[in-house]
Amino acid sequence: MTILHISDTHGQHTKLANLPAADVIVHSGDFTFGGSEQEAIEFMQWFCDLPYKHKAFIAGNHDMCMYGADKIEGLPENVHYLCNSSVVIDGVKFYGLPMFMEDVMDGTYDKLISAIPDDTDVLVTHQPPYGILDGGEYHGKQDFHYGDYKLYAKVLDVRPKLHLFGHDHNVYGFEEHFGTVFSNAAVVDSHYVLKKETPLTYNI
Repeated sequence: MTILHISDTHGQHTKLANLPAADVIVHSGDFTFGGSEQEAIEFMQWFCDLPYKHKAFIAGNHDMCMYGADKIEGLPENVHYLCNSSVVIDGVKFYGLPMFMEDVMDGTYDKLISAIPDDTDVLVTHQPPYGILDGGEYHGKQDFHYGDYKLYAKVLDVRPKLHLFGHDHNVYGFEEHFGTVFSNAAVVDSHYVLKKETPLTYNI
């Protein structure tokens, strides 16, 4: 199975060109910029029309209009919105954990991290795990980490084959640690300008 990973398109999805072939395309959140319902609808229309056999996406912290929408009616059978939920595609279990600031602030997010299933093959989150593809500048502060400690510990415990995320616009690429390939596919930089990077694909 070939998986194409994109993230943090922030309303600029239609500018993505020459996306490579894959069996599954995964978007790990922040498909909107302002979090409006109209932005989300436009993204989903584009995403549903992409020529991939299977498609999966989660919400990021910018996608506020998705808060409380655990399921989306009317999506094609091959398009999966993962909201603290999973889907098995050709024997591979994908699990998606969105990032909503309401959940982060009231402690729900930590509980949702703890609930990630142990048999997850491909984990899709918006936030990185602490210390992996999560470092950059934040309002003048250097060496700022966007990642989460509890998420790092959970991934270390679950050991998925792939952990797909974004959120940190300063880092793009992949690393492998303790048998898991970690991928940050944020396609815009810190100024929300599309980066000219090679699309990230993985075979599992």
